[in-house]
Amino acid sequence: MRLQVFLALAALQLVNCAPISHDEILANVAKNLRLLSLEDGADPVWKTEVELMRAGKHFFDVTETYELEQNPPAVENFESFATYPSPSHQTRVKPILSTISVSNMESSLSSLTAFNNRYYRSSTGADASNWILSKVKSITLGRSDITASLFTHSWVQSSVIVKIAGTTASSPVTILGSHLDSINLNNPTSGRAPGADDDGTGTVNLIEILRALVASGYKPSTPLEFHWYSGEEAGLLGSQAIATSYANSRVNVKAFIQLDMTGYFKPGSKEVIALETDYIDAGLNTFLRSIIGSYSSLPVANDTPCGYACSDHASWYKAGYPTAFPFEAVTGNDSPVIHTSSDTTAYSGFSWSHSLEFAKVALAAAYELTV
Repeated sequence: MRLQVFLALAALQLVNCAPISHDEILANVAKNLRLLSLEDGADPVWKTEVELMRAGKHFFDVTETYELEQNPPAVENFESFATYPSPSHQTRVKPILSTISVSNMESSLSSLTAFNNRYYRSSTGADASNWILSKVKSITLGRSDITASLFTHSWVQSSVIVKIAGTTASSPVTILGSHLDSINLNNPTSGRAPGADDDGTGTVNLIEILRALVASGYKPSTPLEFHWYSGEEAGLLGSQAIATSYANSRVNVKAFIQLDMTGYFKPGSKEVIALETDYIDAGLNTFLRSIIGSYSSLPVANDTPCGYACSDHASWYKAGYPTAFPFEAVTGNDSPVIHTSSDTTAYSGFSWSHSLEFAKVALAAAYELTV
């Protein structure tokens, strides 16, 4: 969706409803209520998020971003880029793909799942974000064109951002995203939530993609970023904060690609890469289809509609940026044990060879978009 369309819709909504005041936000937050957006075109409501999470209801928690979204950037100063090439760098990309290491991803995931949970309000959730920062800093050491930093929030867990500068231009930016948090819905704050698939797999895919690219000496023509988001499970908190910040700063984003669950497909079902078909950019999906055909051994399939606010790509879509979301399986064949203590690599149907294909696709897409 073009940013101009989004801003026009946002302006129309503001005409139709009186903005919520800063004092009202402070008063309700003090009551442990959150401002939650439940569907397109509807006013946000004050609720507790856990009751919706347990009901399986997707939502945006807009408590932190509501006031920022009331003053969108001037349209004439911001333009989204959304043109995509055909894959043409196979001779350079395939040797890099061959260096992606499953054992590296296994090791990283073992470290992540060792935290009791990675809940965004827990101390172990904060420790997990610091672990990721330390890991990516060790990978990028010695590269002055790469920065790695925390994006802090009002809660204890930070998001993590790695930026690789472009050699010939400062924009547009390509972003690969995942979320680093995990949750046990029966006991969010202290319950055991290894989150191996959701979203440990996407998290370690990005870490290993970064390592493989850096080891190859890759230097993009246009910038490439890696994002690990805090608070996805509680209403896309981290990604909303960052996407809103980028939109308000008028950052041009060429493509945002989310990896959220890449390690499971139901035993006996057809193994595929399932592309989400709603809240995405059709042109970017077409590009990903060509990337999958060129670089993966798996076939591509259309997923059933993901629905409102189902993962971090929705935050970028809401901000007016082109997004895509390749998912581990057609919905119904995806992992049934997420948000529980059983989300481990030992659960039947978890497959490292499956997850490896997503890492290959995301690396190839990033290379083709930034070369």
